[in-house]
Amino acid sequence: MRISRNKSRAPYMKRIVYHIIIPAIMPTAFIVVASTPVEVLGCRTRGLIALLIAFISGLAALGAAIIGAKGRVRGDTNAIWWVKSTLILVIPVIALIFMA
Repeated sequence: MRISRNKSRAPYMKRIVYHIIIPAIMPTAFIVVASTPVEVLGCRTRGLIALLIAFISGLAALGAAIIGAKGRVRGDTNAIWWVKSTLILVIPVIALIFMA
């Protein structure tokens, strides 16, 4: 009985790791770079790193949105996980727009 419970729980935990925790690295990295003092990295370097993180995150969010939209059209019930990933990956882009 215990084995079957762990098997049913494993895909859910895998989805949380792949769609929530791994995409959350991008907003975390953006906040770390944005809150780093200018004396540590320099103003231009810090800005370029933040821009690069936001750009990569935006591209990943676009890819996740496309995959999620395809899944919704096909009626896939797991497509909502891609939407969650998209919402997390868009955070650095929105933060960059507000900070600029």
